[in-house]
Amino acid sequence: MSQAYPGTADFSTVTLENDAVAPEHYFSAQPATPRQLRTITVPICGELVKLSTAPGVFSPQHIDAGTNELLRRVPAPPAVGNFLDLGCGWGPIALTLATLSPGARVWAVDVNERALELTRANAAKLKLDNIYAELPDDVVTSLKFDLIWSNPPIRIGKTALHEMLIDWLPRLTPDGEAWLVVQRNLGADSLRAWLNNDCPVPVIAEKHSSAKGFQVIKVQLRN
Repeated sequence: MSQAYPGTADFSTVTLENDAVAPEHYFSAQPATPRQLRTITVPICGELVKLSTAPGVFSPQHIDAGTNELLRRVPAPPAVGNFLDLGCGWGPIALTLATLSPGARVWAVDVNERALELTRANAAKLKLDNIYAELPDDVVTSLKFDLIWSNPPIRIGKTALHEMLIDWLPRLTPDGEAWLVVQRNLGADSLRAWLNNDCPVPVIAEKHSSAKGFQVIKVQLRN
């Protein structure tokens, strides 16, 4: 299948209206730093668009290198289905999925309420009405996903990361796929080994690609 997001790296560096960097973790539920909305110019599916970010969310300056690599490497999504962007930040993955597959429903999930606010605002800017930005506990547990794309928050720690994957991977449909991007020196190989050997959810994790210090991992439920 064709690549979902060609040419991403060409525009990965952008200029901010305000270059402040939040001193807190992007996985804070309610960031304490001032909201300070800013505008960045980034490519979504090859088209440069102006979107909103703010301190206190992940990579407010630009589309980060890991997400950039994920979007360059994953196959194009199906035309329809329920998709999940796990750890959505200000929304680049969800916005890409919703643009590529307007007939799908895209769930953008994050514990950071500011990130969800930004994702909703950016979806409105791009006139995407198929994005649902929600806190994890607000997504009904019976909902199954045909596709998960995620740059998971590795820095929350191994235990919390494993718990997050144990919670969400069982929500794949039988033929569903999860695509994760993980920095190699932050444990991509060890995460893949855990998924295959020690994860209580029966999955198969395969290295799809490795470039620029990142590994893209494909995960499916075992039959």
